[in-house]
Amino acid sequence: MTRFRVRAPEAGQVWLCLFEGDRETPLPMARDGADWVLDHAAAGPGTRYGLRAAGTYAPDAGLWFNPAKLLVDPRAVTLDRRFRYDPRLGQYGVDTADLVPRAVVPPALPELSPRPPMFTRGGLVYEVNVRALTMLHPDVPASLRGTVAALAHPAILAHLRKLRVSAVELMPIVAWIDERHLPPLGLTNAWGYNPVVPMALDPGLCPGGVAELRDTVAALHAEGIGVLLDLVFNHTGESDRLGPTLSFRGLDQRGTYAHDAAGDLVNDTGCGNTIDFGQAHNRGLVLDSLRHFVRHCGIDGFRFDLAPVLARGPGFSRQAPIFAEIGADPVLADRVLIAEPWDIGPGGYQLGGFPPHWLEWNDRFRDDVRRFWRGDATVTVGQLATRLAGSSDLFGPADPEHGCRSVNFLAAHDGFTLADTVAYSGRHNWANGENNRDGHGGEVCWNHGVEGPSRDPAVQAARAADLRAMLGTLFAATGTIMLTAGDEFGRSQQGNNNAYCQDNPLTWLDWTHRDTALEDHVAALAAWRAARVPCFTAFPREGAWLSPSGEPMTIPEWESPETGGLAYRSLEAERRYGVIIDRAGRRVELDGSESRAMSAGQS
Repeated sequence: MTRFRVRAPEAGQVWLCLFEGDRETPLPMARDGADWVLDHAAAGPGTRYGLRAAGTYAPDAGLWFNPAKLLVDPRAVTLDRRFRYDPRLGQYGVDTADLVPRAVVPPALPELSPRPPMFTRGGLVYEVNVRALTMLHPDVPASLRGTVAALAHPAILAHLRKLRVSAVELMPIVAWIDERHLPPLGLTNAWGYNPVVPMALDPGLCPGGVAELRDTVAALHAEGIGVLLDLVFNHTGESDRLGPTLSFRGLDQRGTYAHDAAGDLVNDTGCGNTIDFGQAHNRGLVLDSLRHFVRHCGIDGFRFDLAPVLARGPGFSRQAPIFAEIGADPVLADRVLIAEPWDIGPGGYQLGGFPPHWLEWNDRFRDDVRRFWRGDATVTVGQLATRLAGSSDLFGPADPEHGCRSVNFLAAHDGFTLADTVAYSGRHNWANGENNRDGHGGEVCWNHGVEGPSRDPAVQAARAADLRAMLGTLFAATGTIMLTAGDEFGRSQQGNNNAYCQDNPLTWLDWTHRDTALEDHVAALAAWRAARVPCFTAFPREGAWLSPSGEPMTIPEWESPETGGLAYRSLEAERRYGVIIDRAGRRVELDGSESRAMSAGQS
């Protein structure tokens, strides 16, 4: 016996549609308050199904009922195929059964024994696009490339061990659909930040479903590596009023998405719609999704895309219900929670505004460190020291219980790669088909006098020194640090800083031609930091900031743009380490109580 239940409070009728091959059998469901329910004795594990809903079709009033549209169960965990965009998905009265994936009734999913997250603050988070990481890896079998299972291959595990990775953060692996402008351009969404329902794994990335993810997590855990999922709860791929009807829109548009006073969709995400977290049932679905990934897959934590949306009602509030609900949940309370602390809505930049047990992506660290090493007079050594010490100007003093909340990074999936940061002076996004208008136009970058690749040894040396200097700064910084896969060996996207639609060798990591000297340098930095992880959960209480001459820093030296470097020496025996930064020499030296670890000029 399988019980099917779906929320559709304003529908006039909902049907459960069972499929055998392409043959569809619609069965009327019975209303149960805001839900519709049907018990079916013969619909066991493996049964493929969809939904249809009838009611008022009045888009201006937020009602989109259209029984011609096959709909995906919002709580589906398995789909039989990937989503494929087609204009018919948004056309009223046009049947879409041939386009929409069917949900699959899963077998009873075993619950894993509760265990604390395999991750501690101060460690290294490795941001991974699952497909891009393995598509060109020569040691990974072709049958595994591009899948979640490939992360458990010995060659990938060996690389993660070399970098002393504390946790991998998987860019979205939940099923998504292409934005409607991409298919006519011959492009596809390669990043996954356009999901449809929150729990269904993408059949292309994770063909083995929940079991594949669970087994891969277990393999990573066996190596001491945690697993974080990057999840997108702020919007869905149904987009604006011209978008497709796939699931929520056809069942409960007004109960799912935020609307303004005129009845129009709120677009605080830039993606056409915004999930309304002022409504308890939406928060409940998110919590159920998080519990699912913890209980059935062993996930250690989550990164939340455009996280202020979670706390909008409509304005952002640190007292928003979802924070307390996650914190009080026995399954979720100890998980790692990372916010991308901005969206594009009013008051959307909330860096430092999340609760004490949340970590936050710190783009101020990224930009200030880049500006410092570019040589900008606007960033003094005093400002750099603030970033190194955990950005207390943004987060306040490190919480005694939770430690520093900053996730420090130099580059991420969105924007220039780290190597392109020092090789380009502006974006080169022509391949995206939007006349180079897409992507961030104000990135902090510099090309050393040559745009793009250069054979000039002086340019190559200057770029290499800047990369090592920035990486040394990252690994010396208080807080959790993040490195995007491939930046440790100089990956390039040829100046494309918005490569979300490039599922091709532009974004696939080139393992054959990687910069192994840079990779070894990062591995040495990682080994130095891994031996001192407790040093970086909170800035030492005792220590000394020194000028390049070795004397205590003076206020004029802190504030002068002419001060070309600084040093820090921890005085606490249990946290003894030192950092020397020299902007003129493009170098960062790290040392500890045993011996000096390395210089930024070494490889």
